[in-house]
Parts: sequence; structure tokens; C-alpha cells
Amino acid sequence: MSSLHPVVAEVTARLIERSRESRAAYLARIDAAAGGDGPHRAQLSCGNLAHGFAGCTGDDKAALREGRGPNLGIVTAYNDMLSAHRPYERYPALIRELAHQFGATAQVAGGVPAMCDGVTQGRAGMELSLFSRDVIAMATAVALSHDMFDGALYLGICDKIVPGLLIGALSFGHLPGAFVPSGPMPSGIPNEQKSKVRQAFAEGKATRAELLEAEAASYHSPGTCTFYGTANSNQMLMEIMGLQLPGSSFVAPDTPLRDALTRAAVQAVAVHAASATRLPLGHIVDERAIVNGVVGLHATGGSTNHLMHLVAMARAAGVMLSWDDFDALSSVVPLLARVYPNGYADVNQFHEAGGMAFLIDQLLDAGLLNPDVQTLAGKGLAAYTFVPELNGTGQLAWKPVGKQSGNRGVLRSADEPFRPDGGLRLLDGNLGRAVIKVSAVPEDRLLIEAPAVVFDDQDAVRAAFERGELNRDFVAVVRFQGPQAIGMPELHKLTPTLAVLQDRGHRIALVTDGRMSGASGRVPAAIHVTPEAAAGGPLARVRGGDMIRLDCANGRLDVLVDAAEFATRAPDAGSQAAHQAGTGRELFALFRNHAMNADLGAGVL
Repeated sequence: MSSLHPVVAEVTARLIERSRESRAAYLARIDAAAGGDGPHRAQLSCGNLAHGFAGCTGDDKAALREGRGPNLGIVTAYNDMLSAHRPYERYPALIRELAHQFGATAQVAGGVPAMCDGVTQGRAGMELSLFSRDVIAMATAVALSHDMFDGALYLGICDKIVPGLLIGALSFGHLPGAFVPSGPMPSGIPNEQKSKVRQAFAEGKATRAELLEAEAASYHSPGTCTFYGTANSNQMLMEIMGLQLPGSSFVAPDTPLRDALTRAAVQAVAVHAASATRLPLGHIVDERAIVNGVVGLHATGGSTNHLMHLVAMARAAGVMLSWDDFDALSSVVPLLARVYPNGYADVNQFHEAGGMAFLIDQLLDAGLLNPDVQTLAGKGLAAYTFVPELNGTGQLAWKPVGKQSGNRGVLRSADEPFRPDGGLRLLDGNLGRAVIKVSAVPEDRLLIEAPAVVFDDQDAVRAAFERGELNRDFVAVVRFQGPQAIGMPELHKLTPTLAVLQDRGHRIALVTDGRMSGASGRVPAAIHVTPEAAAGGPLARVRGGDMIRLDCANGRLDVLVDAAEFATRAPDAGSQAAHQAGTGRELFALFRNHAMNADLGAGVL
């Protein structure tokens, strides 16, 4: 293992210093919340406690009544519409049974909403998606508010769900806890094949029936979607930050190995909940763990959503992460994985090639991870270079990962990366700050200078395409998509249309105050522009025909208009008001009216 890379060491030290007061205040709060040596339920009134165990049966009721052993709260995002969470249906009964084996009890503390971005993509429901993270965080805190629990198990996988669970868990950071994944679905048709059918449909060369057949062959069974978007980036993050067990992220659902890993997670929380070996979750999530998470995102080409989510998760632990930290680390962390949309492979192939254990081993050897962190598996990240397996007697065991990738087209060592940096750029200029993921963008598209075509929603882009108005070089400026406008929906309906135009040879780019997540693909897309148009940001003053320059090499995003003339333009009001009425949306007016900028995590003030 090499000494810590100087840039990683510098970013970590700077983050510790910047967070000194806020982190100290957070730790003081959760340490005070821990209080005494015994469980909080011992201080409950008899009426309170009786309510807490009234629904239990048999020995569980006696154990809770008498204060025997730790009681573990289960916070679940189960629903059977969301494929990734479908396997969680049987987890509460399984966890209760496993807890008994370790002298513990377990209760479902509460459920949290779990919407699917894949279902709501391009629909009004997507406008509720980002703010659902804060609802999930609050629901998690409500679930843990009863003082009945000595530790917690968090069942969640996808997009806003894991960030929301962690933010809520950190508000009860005095409790030990673990994130318990359920694993990806088996591989379906190759993602590139699915993408080609999507583009063919966008051009009118494939029927709806053909498109539905391709989609159904890709998303086909219980388990997480297999492309490397936000859901699987979440799993990578929870593992590299030490909040899941080593090697547990991408093991298939409903298998003996998956159940053995769940058993080990229950055991770990039961052990950490004991007063003599207590390990609060809030002590695991420190500045070093946060930096490790950022490094993991860069090394895998992970979801750009985490430029908001990880900022918000860090702040929940008193850690003041900023986009500048992402930018500094991106310059030195190599891209070691190619997983769709940054390559042909899916997460199952990534896992088979060596997966998280190989990735962490390589990053540790290169000095790119803080090694001396506290984790669910114990002190130090070295435990995460081991691969779980079942031995000859069916017991869980770990073996060290090999030093050679099982598939160099998917996963590589640090001395032969796919690219020398993480493929993420921070852009700045007279249009504000933005981020761009360039790991899948062709080299000849890293500089785009073209006239703006301005839209106030993604459907207008599609309509202009169908009218034949976009067969040229241009920059699509899609504005009034931010948190304060319509909740910052993902704009994946744009991807097939823009990809078709790029494939026709046109030089195009996207600039938006909305989101594109981990599946932004080959088209250069400056996203999360802040300040957003609805808050009076410069995007509101862009007019059709203005020349836009997107320069990834120099980190610039500018409108090439006389500065004095641009400053005196009146901002457009946009059409976001039309999006703020309708089923469900009015409930989120409070969130929109109090939303922070994207670079501050896009949460609620």
C-alpha cells in the first residue's frame, strides 16, 4: 500500500479544517443523544414501553420487557413495483429470525417512500423525485424517533432512497447501523442494444412494440437495474464508505450468498449495538470516508447526482463537502471501470471482473483512499479488498481479491487506467457553475461552440426535433428545470434525441439547470447549472442565437455576448408556473420555495 497521494491528503485535510466546527457540533449532538450505558427504552415510561412491545409475540415481548439484548430497528423502502426493492418483501421476517441467533430482537421501525425514476422518467412524477430524498430522510427519522432501538438496518438501493435513508440515519447517528442491499437483477439484453432501439424509435425507425420488447428484455426481473446509474453508484458508495459489508453490493438477490451477507450485517449491528463495542454510524461517516466516496465515484465514472446527494449526506454529518473538492480529486483519480453508459458492460460483469474488492485494492495500492477509516467490518479499509464466498460447509468466508482483473475491458488496475482522470469536470463562467461528466464523451466533442436554441422544457426539444428544426450545430439550453422551478427532474427523454443528432455529425451540447444523473452518455451535457434560471440566474437571460462556448479542457461555460449588454437584459419569466399545478405537485410547493442551490446539495433550507 502506497503512502496517501498528496492531493487526496490535501483535500482531506482541507475538508477536516473547513468542517472543524460543524463536525464537532454534530459529534457532540449525537454523543449526547447516546446518553448512558443502556438502551433508551429503559428510560421509557411503562405506558410508552408497553406500546413498543405490544405487537410482539413470544420471547421477543419478554426480551423487550426485560431489557434483554439489543433491539434492532428495520427501516425499509420495500415496495413491489420497484424491481430493486421487490426482494425486500421477505427481509423483515428473515432479519427477525437472524437477530434471534445473536441474542437480539428486531422490529420494523417504519417504511419510507420509494419512487422509481425509471417509471416516472419524462412524466410529472419526476418533478417530485429529487425532493423525495428529503421526505425519505424525514420518514427515516420518524421511524427511529421512538427510543426503542439500539441499532438499525436500512433497506434501500435506488436513486434518492439511499441518500435519504443515510441523511435520516445520520440525524440518529448515535445508533449503530448498516445498509443492507439486495443485489442486481440478472443481465438482460446488452445496454448498447437497448440504446440503439431507443434511438431508432426517436427517429421513427422502430415501433412502440419493438421499443417495449427491448425495454422489457432489459428490465426483466426483481433486482436493481444493471446499468451504472445512481442506484448502483449508491451501492458502490455505501461499500467504499464502509456502511455495507465487503463485497455485498452486487451479489444476486435471493441466493444463499446474499442471505449469508444479510446474516453477517445483522450480526455486525448486533455487535456494534452492545455497549462494550458500540460503534455509532455517525462516527463511521467522517471526512475521510466522504473523501473515499468521492474517489470511488471518480474511479468508476459514477452518477453526477452525487454532486448533490453526497454534498447533502456529508452535511448531515457536519462535513462541508464542496464541488471544488470533487474537481480537485477528479484531476488525480484515474478511471478504472467502464460500465454502461461509460462502456459496454453492466454491473454484473463489473462484479465478475473483480468488482468492488479489486477496485478498492487498486485504489489503496495507489494511495488514493484514506485507509485508516472505521467501517462496519472493523478498523481500516483493507477488509474491503476481500471477496465473500460460501465455504464447503455453506458458511460465509472472505478470500483476498486477485491482483489481475478478470476482464480488462471492464475493470483495470491503477497502472493502466481507461483514462488518467475521473471524467468529471467543474465548469465556471458567465452562465454560472455547472458540472459535466466526460468519461463517455468523444475527445472531439470536449469543446463545443454553437448558437443557443432555448427551451423551457424537454418536450419542446423533442417537438423541435420532429419538426426538423434541429438538423444543425447548436447548444440546447433547457432552463427552468432547477429545484426552485419544478423540482429538478432528470431529463433523460433528451438523451435519444440528442444522440441521434450527434450521430448525424452535428456538433451539439446541452446546458441545463436540470439533472441527467449517471446515464448522461455521449452527448456533452453541462448540468446542475447554478444559480438556476428561476432564481434569476444567467440562463434566464440567454436568447436564441446567442453563441455558447462549452470548454471542458479549460473548465469554462460562457455565453459569448457583450458583457454590458448581457447584464442589462431582463430575465425571462419562463413557463415553470404551468408545471407547479397538478396531481401531487402542489404538495411540494414548500420544498420548491425553500430549495437550496444544486452545489449546496439541492435540499431544503
